[in-house]
Amino acid sequence: MGFTLTDNQENADVILFNTCAIRENAENKAFGNIGWVKNLKKTNENLFIILCGCMTEQNTIIDKIKSKYGFIDLVFGTHSIHKFPKYFYETILNKNENQKKSGKNYIKETEDIITEDFPAVRNNNLKAFLPIMYGCNNFCSYCIVPYVRGRERSRNSAEIISEFKKLLENGYKDITLLGQNVNSYGKGLEENINFPKLLKKLDGFEGEYTIRFMTSHPKDATNELFDVISKSNHIAHHIHLPVQCGSNKILKEMNRKYTKESYLKIIDYAKSKIPDIVFTSDIIVGFPGETYEDFLETTDLLKKVKFASLFTFIYSPREGTPAAKLLDPISKHEKTAWLLELLKIQEEISENLHKEMIGESLKVLAESFLPETNELLCRTSGNILVEVKGKKDNIGKFLNVLITNSKKESLKGKII
Repeated sequence: MGFTLTDNQENADVILFNTCAIRENAENKAFGNIGWVKNLKKTNENLFIILCGCMTEQNTIIDKIKSKYGFIDLVFGTHSIHKFPKYFYETILNKNENQKKSGKNYIKETEDIITEDFPAVRNNNLKAFLPIMYGCNNFCSYCIVPYVRGRERSRNSAEIISEFKKLLENGYKDITLLGQNVNSYGKGLEENINFPKLLKKLDGFEGEYTIRFMTSHPKDATNELFDVISKSNHIAHHIHLPVQCGSNKILKEMNRKYTKESYLKIIDYAKSKIPDIVFTSDIIVGFPGETYEDFLETTDLLKKVKFASLFTFIYSPREGTPAAKLLDPISKHEKTAWLLELLKIQEEISENLHKEMIGESLKVLAESFLPETNELLCRTSGNILVEVKGKKDNIGKFLNVLITNSKKESLKGKII
């Protein structure tokens, strides 16, 4: 439409905010940034401020925007992205017709469709993200995703394979398959396919590349998945498998549809098939009704699984979810103390895992270069960072390295 990118917000004629609704902090951050750019409208009457993404799918957010952020020109949700040029064009026309007042456009669509051949600009020529499905059917009691992203819908495998092949032809070396729950890929499609079968097809292409995927739901992490990974040539030996909590009582309240014991059974099977597999996870601390004894079940789980790293959060209620209505008597101060205790345990686990890797020879992908130290930042199949002395022209190459030292967050190595 004739627009080009600028790094300077003050020079921009269009500022677009893409939002997330998963946690309250993300929404607060979005509104903070939107409030800041309001002043830019005073110096640039042609400025368009646009808000899109998950946050805008909530009626309470739309009401807040109308009452406090009336200067936003266009608001649209996740179901409308394919129509963005049309809506933006209409917004421009509305604004031109009435220069004193922005052309307000609040788009609310609910149709769950998949648009193929969607134009994409990737800022990285080494790593790419490839969506394979959208939406979620799980309805975890704390989660807003099914309400803002809609029900599960999978792309046809032929479309995914075609896009994947083009990425390889264009030189991409690290491709991550995306979905709210990639493990349930294929449900509802007419073709006979599931996620392990899709992985097997993608793994069949020749060349040097790594396939990653996120996010996986434990209830759908089947033995077939780990069997395929164990026999593959390109699928990373890293699984992000959010457990959220180690207490069966709380897992039931969360509507996660698995138990601590069944989760550990998945881990044990995966490790028996893929000895060097690396697990990472998400943990929510302080879910409504959680006691310190429930919390200790989570720390016990950490010690048994030995995750390489965690994304940890203190529970924050999302309006419109069942969990938001539950009584929550534990103070934030106490929950913060639990979180710090958990982080200390995880820090020790990560440090020990990294120490155990000293002396190993690993294949890594060189992703970037640090000129101040003449080091390459590389990534293992298990998604662990390795700092290696090397040259900038090694970026994009797979290297064999010997692990010589370890840190809490990463490894040190040398090219062999």
